[in-house]
Amino acid sequence: MQTVLTIAGFDPSSGAGVTADLMVFAAHDLFGTSCITSLTVQSTMGVKAAYPIRPETVRATLDCLEEDLPSSGIKIGMLAMEETVATVADFLSVLRSRGSRIPVVLDPVLRSSSGRELLEEDGVEVLRKRLLPLVDWVTPNIDELGILTGRRVSGRGDVPDAARALQAAGQGLNVFATGGHLTPPDDFLLTAAGGTWWLPGARIDSTSTHGTGCALSSALLCGLVTGKGSHEAAVGAKLYVAEAIRTAAGLGKGKGPLNHLWTLGRFSE
Repeated sequence: MQTVLTIAGFDPSSGAGVTADLMVFAAHDLFGTSCITSLTVQSTMGVKAAYPIRPETVRATLDCLEEDLPSSGIKIGMLAMEETVATVADFLSVLRSRGSRIPVVLDPVLRSSSGRELLEEDGVEVLRKRLLPLVDWVTPNIDELGILTGRRVSGRGDVPDAARALQAAGQGLNVFATGGHLTPPDDFLLTAAGGTWWLPGARIDSTSTHGTGCALSSALLCGLVTGKGSHEAAVGAKLYVAEAIRTAAGLGKGKGPLNHLWTLGRFSE
């Protein structure tokens, strides 16, 4: 069994962050390890508070896991503050210097769905300059695409050029821009080889949409680790998330969690 690592925040409601990522990994028959970057106080009603983990603890965790349980792929989510972004970049730099070419997927968590800022401006700048050149994939939503490129991205026509601008921040970077707020909710894929696709989506009438970005990036990583090509992995991740929304139980009073374990059968009955 291959091991994959999530570096992200802790969501006690298990809709997003490391708890959700670990379920996505399990649903794809992969063993997940985790490095928590921030403890949050949140539920389906939104994020009330966030308490970042000390960067030295993050680095010690990453080194400890790499020594004993080296990963076949890494997903990066919420990093919480500038120092943690730099810490993760330092860790990846060491891996790359050793010749490691495992896939690394960055889900740039900048704000919560309820509008709370989860990474300050200085952290975003370090993410642009130091982290993006070290990852293979970035999966921004429309708002995050605008923030990372400094462009106005308000509609479908703005997405391709913004994705190309973001791709220029890294070497061999694949951009999977999610269009959940577009009509229709299509996603845009720009591969490192220059291929471009609009991946069609359909609006699903559900309140269980908390953590869709986490699930998509983690499912994408799973596809890459198990040998899928760029387009196939992106399509597979999109289909996985759609079914996780469709089969969700409708938990909580707000935006509920997805059914991350629907592939296991009994959870979708």
